Amino acid sequence: MKAFLMYRDRDFDAKQPLPWNEQSLRQDLALDTLFAAMAAGDEFIFEVSKRAVLTGIHNRPDDIFYRQDVLKDCRSNPAIVRNIYRIAAEGLESEKKNYLGFLCRYPSGILSRSIEILQLCVEALRQLRNIADEYAGRFMSDGFVTLFTTLKRELSDDYFATIEGHLTTLKFSDGVLMSAGLGRGNKGVNYVLHRPSNLKQGWLERVFGRSSVYAYTIADRDEAGARALSELRDRGIDLVANALAQSCDHILSFFNALRTELAFYIGCLNLDARLSQLGAPVCFPVPSEAGERRHTCQGLYDVCLALTMKQKVVGNELNADDKTLVIITGANQGGKSTFLRSIGQAQLMMHSGMFVAAESFSANVCDNLFTHYRREEDATMSSGKLDEELSRMNDIVNHISPDSMLLFNESFAATNEREGSEIARQIVTALIEQNLKVCYVTHLYDFAHSFFERKPGNAIFLRAVRQDDGKRTYQLIEGEPLQTSYGKDLYIKMARKNPKDNLAVSP
Repeated sequence: MKAFLMYRDRDFDAKQPLPWNEQSLRQDLALDTLFAAMAAGDEFIFEVSKRAVLTGIHNRPDDIFYRQDVLKDCRSNPAIVRNIYRIAAEGLESEKKNYLGFLCRYPSGILSRSIEILQLCVEALRQLRNIADEYAGRFMSDGFVTLFTTLKRELSDDYFATIEGHLTTLKFSDGVLMSAGLGRGNKGVNYVLHRPSNLKQGWLERVFGRSSVYAYTIADRDEAGARALSELRDRGIDLVANALAQSCDHILSFFNALRTELAFYIGCLNLDARLSQLGAPVCFPVPSEAGERRHTCQGLYDVCLALTMKQKVVGNELNADDKTLVIITGANQGGKSTFLRSIGQAQLMMHSGMFVAAESFSANVCDNLFTHYRREEDATMSSGKLDEELSRMNDIVNHISPDSMLLFNESFAATNEREGSEIARQIVTALIEQNLKVCYVTHLYDFAHSFFERKPGNAIFLRAVRQDDGKRTYQLIEGEPLQTSYGKDLYIKMARKNPKDNLAVSP
């Protein structure tokens, strides 16, 4: 059986490799805060959520809509979904509850272990079948409809009766019945296990009847004889033991797949509950094909900032359909980097099939997402900051693909205005000429204004709002890049906080 809750036609691979730039994405977009909120203290859910979000970038719109429908069912029936997750986890625990692992190199040990595990698994399967019978009508997504249909078809009453009968028989409470032939050196060959006879003899038949069976009794202290008899028994049940072990592995594999795929949706439910407590809105995004250039949102906010501050934060809008370049300028600490981070978070969340932190969101899917953020000085002093930035840019270029998306935050500002602007201008020009999507937060006025003067139809320019009194609203508006980032505001603010440690300034 298959779970099919993440993909329509295949299982979710929880061991698939993470993107080469995993660490950069996690650091630049503060993703560990997101994963922690999804996990709610559960390490397994943390790992599955991390892998689902970071590897989802290659999902297509059909895959995304498929998961969205499953998630909508989960949000409508959270208690039922959590119960299914619990049952799957308990089914896997049945293997850990078995204490015969040290005997598993012998057929008899393999058989005994498999029987005990399957008996526990059968009870878990029966619970899943009961849930399918009782609640299937509440679920509308293709994923859950397929799962419940499979459970009803595969786990029929006849199936449970048959498997329980086989497990009872395989305990061999009346001994093992098998046949064998004699080979070279009078060694046993062609061992065949037979089904025990269900016919019981009466006492008259046992006393007066004739028997064609020859018996040999091993003395109580004959250890060598007992060992030889055990070896004969193991040879007879070897094929059956291995077959039962494979059946056991198959059922455990189903429980593992079901638990893994549900872990992602449980993580989504945990995150949804946290954001609901904060009064922070979420929506299901509308993805479009990679070849299109779509990016429109209302009330988009940094979900990790909201989780960290434990309150609703300011959202922003963006209307960048048919645009390949977004340049963001404006006042220091005006919300530029926060908005850029929210764009990356939403893109990853959309690809994984989640809701996103916005009132509305639509964008095209992309082949890869890259971040190029400013880093601290190299502690080893093995290279300068500009060298390090160019090295990381080279790594990105080596992995770039036709429908990639790149997020730049204060890149190439480690040198002077003129050189930094020229480097940024050449790199961005080359990227947008290939129709790649670029979002760039910068204080390099020469760089930003040179693009604005060209009036390109494929670019949009946003500016962080600064009120006349110097206050930041953390909102972005369309506007021409300004020569100043209002760094003086920060100086005045710090001076007022620490008047003894700063020069006197006028308010």
